[in-house]
Amino acid sequence: MVQFATIKDTKIIYNNLFMKKDYIHIYNKLINYTRNKELYYSLNRNDTFADRLTFFLLHFAFYLKNFKNDDNKAILQEIYDFNFRQMELSIREIGYGDQSINKKMKDYINLFHSMISEIHFWNELEKSKKIEMLTIFLADFGNLEYLVDYFEDFNENLQKKNLNSF
Repeated sequence: MVQFATIKDTKIIYNNLFMKKDYIHIYNKLINYTRNKELYYSLNRNDTFADRLTFFLLHFAFYLKNFKNDDNKAILQEIYDFNFRQMELSIREIGYGDQSINKKMKDYINLFHSMISEIHFWNELEKSKKIEMLTIFLADFGNLEYLVDYFEDFNENLQKKNLNSF
């Protein structure tokens, strides 16, 4: 099974810019969250690269939701660009061609922006509405109550941190 690879280098060249070591740390930490086997227990089939990518995007959406403010706007844009470049490289690694990659990336970016819109008011939603919201992205999962509790905990933990302590 293909999984995301963590990045061990301290610097990566991206569009002629050197990305900071911190971006690699953030990317790797988000990837590690997707490796939590408990997330997949209620999946009605074997997990796939797309499932792991969906969990990566959900974690990243909560990350951006919690750290977005005027002071962090530029750095979050850099982190966003970095993470989507890494996703593109992962998709290339599993063998998609250039045309397929462009379509896949467009689909994943649209999915991500849908996630951002849906979780924007997460803190104000009742548990039943959170379950409905996760159903949009995780339709093949059986026990969405567990996943709501998981993302509730993840969200609360993010709220206790700042951008530099993630």
